[in-house]
Amino acid sequence: MPQTPHIETHFTASEFVRDVVIGMADGLTVPFALAAGLSGADITTRIIVVAGLAEIAAGSIAMGLGGYLAARNDADHYQSELRREQREVEEIPEEEAREVLEVFENYGLTKQEAVPIVDSLRQRPKQWIDFMMRFELGLEEPDPKRAVRSASTIAGAYIAGGLIPLTPYMLMGTPYSALIASVIATLVALAIFGAIKGHYTGMSLVPSALRTMVIGGLAAAAAFGIARLVSAK
Repeated sequence: MPQTPHIETHFTASEFVRDVVIGMADGLTVPFALAAGLSGADITTRIIVVAGLAEIAAGSIAMGLGGYLAARNDADHYQSELRREQREVEEIPEEEAREVLEVFENYGLTKQEAVPIVDSLRQRPKQWIDFMMRFELGLEEPDPKRAVRSASTIAGAYIAGGLIPLTPYMLMGTPYSALIASVIATLVALAIFGAIKGHYTGMSLVPSALRTMVIGGLAAAAAFGIARLVSAK
């Protein structure tokens, strides 16, 4: 009797998706909170737009730079550990072989089962070092283009997210009307973004959408309340 083949459906979010999530989450929330807060201070839409654009520019640069430095740090750390493993394989091979043996034993292999594998790896220095990097240190070789790509993706996502709450202030003349439109547009965008994020991270769509929308809404409400309180004095 023919059997239906088992198909794995696991999904791991790519680095690109993670960068978009980082940039879009802050891009939607921070300019939204800023515009809402300035609306509470009873100033003109022109000033809100100028301040919002300045914040988007500064925020996208800061976020992009943060992504670049994080990726470069990962690459530098990998290269540093790689050089250390290469040196130890040459200088203290017996100690390295013992560490490989411990890795296999931690996976449930007996010493008798693991020793032939260890001996085989010792005949292949490059694969031996790669094994140590992956299974002893838990490090994967990073993409050399990762830093620039991460920076541009995070910055672009931040700009795209930030323009959503700011657009109503560009199109409307009164801060109050623009604020209402901005709240609606941004909460909808946060809900959609949260659902998409939930899809890629394996969460249920509705809880992910609600959580993202509530966090962004609370940030904007807090900024609005503080600005209103300060401007009333």
